Amino acid sequence: MQQKVVLITGGSSGIGKSIGLYLQSKGFKVYGTTRNLSKYLDFESFELLELEVTDPASIRSAVQRVLDKEARLDVLVNNAGVGITGPIEETPHQEILKAFDVNFNGPLHLAKAVLPQMRLQKSGLIINITSIAGAMGLPYRGIYSATKGAMDVVSEALRMEVKDFGIQITTLAPGDFATNIAANRYHAPIGGRSPYSNTYAKTLKMINEDVDTADDPISVAKKVLEIINTAKPKVHYKVGDSMQKLSLFLKRILPDKIYEKLLLNHYKL
Repeated sequence: MQQKVVLITGGSSGIGKSIGLYLQSKGFKVYGTTRNLSKYLDFESFELLELEVTDPASIRSAVQRVLDKEARLDVLVNNAGVGITGPIEETPHQEILKAFDVNFNGPLHLAKAVLPQMRLQKSGLIINITSIAGAMGLPYRGIYSATKGAMDVVSEALRMEVKDFGIQITTLAPGDFATNIAANRYHAPIGGRSPYSNTYAKTLKMINEDVDTADDPISVAKKVLEIINTAKPKVHYKVGDSMQKLSLFLKRILPDKIYEKLLLNHYKL
């Protein structure tokens, strides 16, 4: 059986690295990507390529390097992303655009770059890593939720457009997992005079505590393998603790105002 070739964006740390290590241990040929390869000269877990997800030329170059070496690409895991928090009113719009550029435009650029090869192969799988947060508007994470929710919706459309070519598209939405996302997240610069300063500070503390006490991202890696080994993947997958999954169920069945009240109570707003 031919070894499957996997490309994982944002593969140098966190969830991406966990996915790469796990898939490599299961016999896959793994390539990861990072924005700055010079920071990972000693990285030996699997092969890293330099790739900037906001630069289509950089994406095309990295994808071509994989194809030059392997002559095929079986799985793309669109994992690279950025966090962003803050009151929407006080979040600089340039930062909002940056978040969409990385979390939404980036995965689309990657998909466009690999689809011709997958169409030629008459097979391929694209897993877009979204977020449970993308299923709901969360206070002080509204922009992040919007980027991930948009990715969920566009994946549904792309899935239908490419089905006749033997290509599968799905999304995997993790909840909170123990990664370094909090350290790299953009925080809107809220001063003491901001009308949001107190509630934002309390909410941000709660968000960070949830990440600090979260599960190991190996759960996400195992779910990725499960999806790869599924002949006909579902449209959407979720992975997270029981409370995070319950929040999605309640979102579907409860009236909007009651669900909003639950969120307000949870965040003590």
